[in-house]
Amino acid sequence: MVYEKVCLTGRRWLLAASTASAGLLMATAPWAAWAQTGLDATATQSSSEQGVTIKVTAKSIGLPGHQWEFAVVLDTHSADLSDDLSQSATLTTGDGRTFKPAGWRGAPPGGHHREGVLAFDVPAPQPGAIELRIDRPGESAPRTFRWQL
Repeated sequence: MVYEKVCLTGRRWLLAASTASAGLLMATAPWAAWAQTGLDATATQSSSEQGVTIKVTAKSIGLPGHQWEFAVVLDTHSADLSDDLSQSATLTTGDGRTFKPAGWRGAPPGGHHREGVLAFDVPAPQPGAIELRIDRPGESAPRTFRWQL
């Protein structure tokens, strides 16, 4: 009889734990899916031309009330990175609106390695797609980096 009570109590505990685990899984599933789409949106994009590589990662885009930020890394072994990114970068929305950066926080012009963050004021209404363009001196076309929101 004692064995039956212990066995029954163990089964109840197992059932309660299984139910709680299933509920937790169902409650967090939408967040996991959201996190996966967020990872795609913040994947690093890269462009290499004329010995200069530019890598851009969207750090915070689509968040209301916060500036949109893009981590930018420029690397070269042959040229001087004298770009003024606060002047040479633009953010263009899918509907054709263009914005200049609100600021650049990072390494000043010069050298062979630079990194920092380009910040933009949030475009309203929020677009479905954006494109960051960086015009470099001596290059015929801007470097482009695109995101779907």
